[in-house]
Amino acid sequence: MPIDFNRQIIEEFRANGGRVGGPFEGGRLLLLTTVGARSGAPHTTPLGYLPDSGGRVLVIASAAGAPKHPAWFHNLVAHPRVTVEAGVFTYEAQAIVLEGAERDRAFARAAETDPGWSEYQAKTDRVLPVVALEEIPAGPPNIRADSPGAALKAVHDGFRRELALIRKEIAESGPGLGVQLRVNCLALCQGLHNHHTGEDAGMFPMLGRHHPELAPALERMQQEHEKLAVLLAALQQAISTESADPRSVLSEVERLTEEVERHLAYEEEQLIPVFDGSAC
Repeated sequence: MPIDFNRQIIEEFRANGGRVGGPFEGGRLLLLTTVGARSGAPHTTPLGYLPDSGGRVLVIASAAGAPKHPAWFHNLVAHPRVTVEAGVFTYEAQAIVLEGAERDRAFARAAETDPGWSEYQAKTDRVLPVVALEEIPAGPPNIRADSPGAALKAVHDGFRRELALIRKEIAESGPGLGVQLRVNCLALCQGLHNHHTGEDAGMFPMLGRHHPELAPALERMQQEHEKLAVLLAALQQAISTESADPRSVLSEVERLTEEVERHLAYEEEQLIPVFDGSAC
């Protein structure tokens, strides 16, 4: 993409918590910052991505089917440690270029979801590289937000956007449920599970110690986490086979979405005033 267009997308992404318009609107987008293979200077590129197992994400060095690999790919081959901005989160990651059958399976998943990848491959003699970005654990998440309450709302909005995107993908999937779409669902389930587990183990006990008046609300939210765990398990069961019926899966996603939306709204109502109105 032209440098000026890239800069516009990067600025919009950072200003709006990962939301952008234009060709990326309604899609999954991240910002990848690599270290120049020759210059050693940082370079940031907006890229579409695919969820993958184990919490990692995949990017494809398509360059729209150009004859040469894009500069960001050469950079990460030379310097595999990269920085990823994913919505409100920023983290360091290890870039791993997939090889052989693993690469072919990942690319086939991508092409099944979006035939545009196959069209890019058909334009060039090079094999389009698929790169996995694996987060390097580094303590608490780095969240771009103006206040603790805004950070909570931003994280919740990320789940809302992903739920809406998955509902759209399932509704448009036709008679079968593709492999990548099942991976997307599983990644969402794991993300929600990790979020709720972290709240139950860390944030809620801390709030309970400093704000005993929140006890009834915290108890309700923990009970809702247990209910959501049941719905997440039901969704995972519904997508567990290649013959999964999209209508049944969509029904489970809609049930989950309704409960998640209600839970997130209540949590924001109870906690944002506490986070932004006084120190915990």
